[in-house]
Amino acid sequence: MDGLSGEIWQSVALTVELASATTVILLIIGTPLAWWLARSKAIWTEAVATIVALPLVLPPTVLGFYLLVLLGPNGPGGWIASLWGGRTLAFTFEGLIVGSVLYSMPFVVQPIRNAFVAMGERPLEVAATLRASPARAFWTVAVPLARPGFLTAGVLGFAHTIGEFGLVLMIGGNIPGRTRVLSIAIFDYVEEARWREASWLAGSMVIFAFAVILTVALIDKRNARARA
Repeated sequence: MDGLSGEIWQSVALTVELASATTVILLIIGTPLAWWLARSKAIWTEAVATIVALPLVLPPTVLGFYLLVLLGPNGPGGWIASLWGGRTLAFTFEGLIVGSVLYSMPFVVQPIRNAFVAMGERPLEVAATLRASPARAFWTVAVPLARPGFLTAGVLGFAHTIGEFGLVLMIGGNIPGRTRVLSIAIFDYVEEARWREASWLAGSMVIFAFAVILTVALIDKRNARARA
């Protein structure tokens, strides 16, 4: 294809922006949640973990439906949007971020939780004997030891957001420059029989998916060697 049209570049930029914002937010809120899930002895810990993991098995349209209600003018999203003069968070970029954070959460929280669990108790016990506060032990001991988990979480969270379709279509629709991400663009090109554009984007996403899976495999392999 002779160059990318402006509309394709627009979708690419919007998708990368959405995936980047979602990944950063998930790493910020997912880290303390993963730490709590890894360390808590409460009987309802696994109930919380199950809620976090629900997007793994829920059809995107189901989650999208409930988010559409919550983000709409009659839900909490309408009240939040009214703070800056809007009517709804549905069919907005901000709404896409909310939906993407919820939908990609298990792909970020679970690898970090697994890394914290694999770390064991011994490093924190040693830190405690050296009079390190819990906060200091977390940042100087736990986080560095769990770095492979953070890398995996960041890669998976970013990649999963890139590939979203059903949820995005439900709560974002297809608004060029606002909610028309790559997965929606491919769908549009197929409907319009614009096969060259659809083939180029689909092929690019296949290559991207291959790179993501390979990256995660290499991170896991390196982590296994480090533990050996």
